Amino acid sequence: MLKDEVGFAGRGTLELKAVALMGPRAWAEQFDASLQKRLRALACLPDPEWVTSLDDPRIIDHLAELDVLLTGWGAPKLDGRALDRMPRLSTVLHCAGSVREVVSEELWDRGIAVSTSADLNAEPVAEFTFAAIVLAGKKAPFLAMDARHHREDWSYRAARGSLGNVGLTVGLIGFSRVGRRVAQLVRQLHDVTCLVSDPYADPAEVAAEGATLIDLDEMLPRVQVLSIHAPQLPTTHHMIGAEQLDALADHATVINTARGSLVDTTALEQACASGRLHAILDVTDPEPLPASSLLYQLPNVMLTPHISGSLGGEARRMADGALDELERLALGLPLARRVNRDEAAVSA
Repeated sequence: MLKDEVGFAGRGTLELKAVALMGPRAWAEQFDASLQKRLRALACLPDPEWVTSLDDPRIIDHLAELDVLLTGWGAPKLDGRALDRMPRLSTVLHCAGSVREVVSEELWDRGIAVSTSADLNAEPVAEFTFAAIVLAGKKAPFLAMDARHHREDWSYRAARGSLGNVGLTVGLIGFSRVGRRVAQLVRQLHDVTCLVSDPYADPAEVAAEGATLIDLDEMLPRVQVLSIHAPQLPTTHHMIGAEQLDALADHATVINTARGSLVDTTALEQACASGRLHAILDVTDPEPLPASSLLYQLPNVMLTPHISGSLGGEARRMADGALDELERLALGLPLARRVNRDEAAVSA
């Protein structure tokens, strides 16, 4: 049943009409009671205020009145057909990271503004990555596995190569939101060298974070830790394959918190099975790995189930960030986290 004759409840400062469009898991995780209350205070909402599809019969008659969509994980792509049904739509506020799965060329062509909470999602990913770098310097995850089989004897430590984070050389592939934050965090380490490979990065911006922009081929043999932060694009598929892994120094650690498809899984399995390289993988290709994958069995591989991105309170912070943008709209202020077509095409 509709809450009033036009199907919207509440009154925002400028009477913006909005609805949340995302998967059920995203809605449940990101919008607790307090955030739902804040959403209702900022905009006029239909009943229901959250749907998984624009074909939901409960809101289909009210799409033409919508000014704002709040999208998240599980939202469908906003193609021309969807946009034709929302002629008043002026803004999409994405409560997650990359907008690539939601936006379309038709959306950009119509001048619809897009804001993303990707900056907020980048923070826990960067924190996780920095922790992984510190642990990789000590080879801690791998020595922990070794300890299960070597009791009352620490001689196995030598097999993992040099241990310690002083004088570490870290290579970052990608200098977008996460890569930039990781570069900032690694500066805490003593006498660290941070190298960055990114064809789109500005050398001056990289240098301002204490890092050095360098070609990938030149970077690989110099690093003890290689951390991947590139976007998932056709041009980046398997960008780290057998050739790149062979170029890494013995005992180097590969960290991937970006997308599994950036690394050739078969090549990585072979490199790690030889004992020459280590890996800390929060993402894999496929995801999750099949039960038969060799990576599960190797003591020089640490696997986590895609946990570096926003979870729990971190995910709610992203929703709160989107509501900050909604409040700015209601007050007639410009968006603080607006993203344009070109940036969305190349960012992680």
